[in-house]
Amino acid sequence: MKPTADIYDLGQVEYGQAFDLQKLAVRRMLMGELTNTVLLLEHPPVYTIGRSGGGENVLIGQAEREKLGIALFDVDRGGDVTYHGPGQLVGYPILHLKDWKNDVRDYLRLLEDVIIRLLAGYGITAGRKEGMTGAWVGDEKICAVGVKANRDTANQGYISSHGFAINIDPDLSHFGYIVPCGITQFGVTSLRKVLGRPVDMQEVKQRWIAAFAEVFGVATSVGTALASELSASWA
Repeated sequence: MKPTADIYDLGQVEYGQAFDLQKLAVRRMLMGELTNTVLLLEHPPVYTIGRSGGGENVLIGQAEREKLGIALFDVDRGGDVTYHGPGQLVGYPILHLKDWKNDVRDYLRLLEDVIIRLLAGYGITAGRKEGMTGAWVGDEKICAVGVKANRDTANQGYISSHGFAINIDPDLSHFGYIVPCGITQFGVTSLRKVLGRPVDMQEVKQRWIAAFAEVFGVATSVGTALASELSASWA
């Protein structure tokens, strides 16, 4: 029998609210009160710094950052600094990894496979770079991946949080104020830049859901919700 996953399209959500929602979902899953869940959303402009990073890879000070309207968060995912903003599809799969061998490295590869499959549907050949995470088109990263494995001692496994961010049509100039993922030798790109035309975000979401169901072998249910509604129902 296939594992199942409930997917919620949340629209645009402030980063702090989405971070709290992830932690709430993980807590409910640890209590056995929530099934596999995926949050799909966009964020207002924000830089997040993972466990491998530091402020040295944010190249502007607080005053300039605030003038640009870009927030900053230190978070508990893997990886260094990255940017999130409108025009970028962000996904936070909160999954019982026992359904996928409890192997975090394999889980990362599966997330990348979903993006590679999604991009193939647009005629784009994407791949990986040795020793790095994410999905790449040539020497430019189009999708960042960074996760946390939350230990589930009752089931002797892990529950995932954080996830991926694929550039559909964000303001790529905002990546210029950081060293994305701590990588100096390669750049970033977007689906619009590669295709040379606008791309509908809802279409990308639908294609991501289809690729996710196929790669992860899950049966999905899809709905829309407000982050505040989920917070209230999971509290």
